[in-house]
Amino acid sequence: MKLPHSWLQELLPGLPPAPELEPILANLGLPLEGIEEAPAPAEGVLLAAVTAADPIEGTQLTRLSLDVGPHGSRTIASGAPNAVGLRPGTMVALVTPGTTLGGVEYGVRQMQGVESWGMAASAKELGIGESGAGIMLFPAGTAAPGTPMRDLWPADLVLDVEVTPNRADVLSILGLARDLAAFLRLELREPETGPQASGEGEIRVSLPPRGVTLERDPSRKIRPGCDHFAARTVSGVRNGPSPLWMQRRLTLAGMRPIDLIVDASNYVMLELGQPTALYDRRDVADDQIIVSFGLRQGETVRDLLGSEHTVGPEDLLIRDGHEVAIPSVAEAFATAGQPKEGQGVLGIAGIMGGDHGHVRADTTDVVIESAHFDPVLLRRTSTRLGLKTDAVYRYERGVDPTLAPRGADRVAGLLAQYGGGTPHPGATVVGTPELPGVIEATGDQIRALLGMEVGTGEMADLLGRLGCRALRDGDRLTVTPPSWRVDMTIWQDLAEEVARLHGYADLPETLPTLRVHESNLGAERESLARTTLRRTLSGLGFQEVVTYTFTNDEEAGKARSETPTVRLRNPLSNDRTGMRTALYPSLLKAAGAHKGGERVLLFEIGRVFPARGETERLGLLMRGPLAANTYQPGVAGSFSAFRGLVEALAQTLGAGLELRQLRGEAVPPALHPGIAGEVVWNGESVGWLGAVHPEIAGEFGLKGDTFLLEAALPLPGRAWAFRDPSRAPAAWRDLAVIAPQTVSYGEIAALLRREAGEGLESVEPFDVYVGAPIPEGQRSVAVRLVFRGQRTLTDAEVDPVMERLIGAVRAQGWNIREK
Repeated sequence: MKLPHSWLQELLPGLPPAPELEPILANLGLPLEGIEEAPAPAEGVLLAAVTAADPIEGTQLTRLSLDVGPHGSRTIASGAPNAVGLRPGTMVALVTPGTTLGGVEYGVRQMQGVESWGMAASAKELGIGESGAGIMLFPAGTAAPGTPMRDLWPADLVLDVEVTPNRADVLSILGLARDLAAFLRLELREPETGPQASGEGEIRVSLPPRGVTLERDPSRKIRPGCDHFAARTVSGVRNGPSPLWMQRRLTLAGMRPIDLIVDASNYVMLELGQPTALYDRRDVADDQIIVSFGLRQGETVRDLLGSEHTVGPEDLLIRDGHEVAIPSVAEAFATAGQPKEGQGVLGIAGIMGGDHGHVRADTTDVVIESAHFDPVLLRRTSTRLGLKTDAVYRYERGVDPTLAPRGADRVAGLLAQYGGGTPHPGATVVGTPELPGVIEATGDQIRALLGMEVGTGEMADLLGRLGCRALRDGDRLTVTPPSWRVDMTIWQDLAEEVARLHGYADLPETLPTLRVHESNLGAERESLARTTLRRTLSGLGFQEVVTYTFTNDEEAGKARSETPTVRLRNPLSNDRTGMRTALYPSLLKAAGAHKGGERVLLFEIGRVFPARGETERLGLLMRGPLAANTYQPGVAGSFSAFRGLVEALAQTLGAGLELRQLRGEAVPPALHPGIAGEVVWNGESVGWLGAVHPEIAGEFGLKGDTFLLEAALPLPGRAWAFRDPSRAPAAWRDLAVIAPQTVSYGEIAALLRREAGEGLESVEPFDVYVGAPIPEGQRSVAVRLVFRGQRTLTDAEVDPVMERLIGAVRAQGWNIREK
């Protein structure tokens, strides 16, 4: 939020200079993102009054006759669109000959037969604002013609304050001044209030009923939508440029001045924090405003920028008297069919005005809307419609629910003072704002939470300076927050405010008292397991990546992963429209970004969102040779190398790992049909691994040396038990099993482990042979069996186990290779 220091100083006489405010605001939890220097216009820029504006025939230029005071009458040719038809007396910023702006010196030149004495400039050309859409215009009588602009628009410092979402009360100059006044013990000068209303207004207003339920879900109630609404009318307004001081403040705050009516509304929002909307009274049929939900199925609304939006039953609209009879929610859902255009819709409540009823150049009679809308409903609507405005920014964080009448009065006063309008003495105020509730706390509670000694009386004083009504009874505090502090709801909020005003720097450094509840025992187990998994993978050479959880149908199609089922209502871009259903497409994309044939080892731990529900998964990817200059070419970048990494992971984590070959329809679409396996971790199937399908590898610019694993987390554990390591030597036996080539090694090893019992310590393959004398279609798989006990095993103990294993192998229809 940007606010000029001079404006803040007007409300807080004695305010320190802008650079000294940086540590003060940081201590209040409102750090400065920066302090910007806002320069004054250059010397040689003078205020000039328009005496005539005549189009130059055959061109798009306008001849402006100007009164430049001491410089007499001058003429310029201007191509600005807002120079057409300027009223005599309107004042402009004139860059006189000899003045240099942006490295360009302006002089006198002939343009279409007109002697142009300098240039009427825009804010951007003068270097004092961002708007370059037209020349700067000021009301007649702003100052004497020929007055230097730098005297009227002095240099200033602009504070760029970082406001956290819970501090909606400081999204205005008044709110920020309140906080500083409480901390610095300065006197606060409240802004002008405008003419107070007395009696009923000319506009009738009706609000939606409370507790409306949705027909499609009777158990769900629509939030009230609007609990406080003020409407006031002003007639006879001469719309035109807003006063120079107002334009200056709006420009320094980052807003573009438009005209008096619009600028007055924006100014009050910056000053008080209350958004307002102004309508042309000619369009408010029957002098009636109806606040209602979009209760027509498929109803479309055109906003003041010309864009169309389809609204639904939970979108709050501002209507006029065109449609007095609003259908019920049940009727709304029953009237499904062709979309209907919203007739008499003045705007989307709290977000943006409608094309119907917007203020125009010839508007003289206006209706001021100042209301308090439900922040949750507005946030949902603005997000769904993709409309983010300054008003929404404030409403969704929480506007003072009692501020609506004051906002309407202030706008009415500005239109009367600077536009010659006549406010109607009455105002229509309906609804009952919901005020913050009473909070009870004890001084001991707050001191225990903060860890510092602050007297209960001092707490009451600090809270009182913030506008709270703080009553003290011994050590007990009964606090009623002010209406603008909608974020203060529990006693911990009171503690936060005490710490802010007392000073965060005074908080002592103390070790926290840990009280572990039984329900929290083991709560960190999954986090520790995840950390251990990350460290282990990093130790094996893998590099962690964090990729987008968003994807799209095209990317999922390229990777042959499940199509996204969770769709984003407001995607950041067209290539991020849904939530991913697998990790490996992102890993393939990351690997494809590494050009060349160097080794790539990646892992990711992240959440995926398949149709069966959100889960957390582990993804691994290996591309290229794992090690260079191996004695056996091709092994370093093969599936065997990738499998070895996975086995090393399991061994390091103390887990039992089994890889079972997948065939046919069981092979995941991402994998090569002949190099695919199921990952069984501690006896539970957790995922798959294998070589990437060649067609998918080609889609991502990869080769056939890319391998993947994807497994569900958390990985299943197993019961741990301590057993003294045996000091006895191992007994080794070798066994060569002849089995069909379709039988995997995993099946052979599983059979041997199951039949051998607890005495078998390990099974390791050391040779695979195909050829004579092995029958065609079969292969010999030689394994080394290691037996170990608490004492040295004898042949009499091992041989019966071997006989049992041989019998089990032959029972499967396999055979034993004798030589």
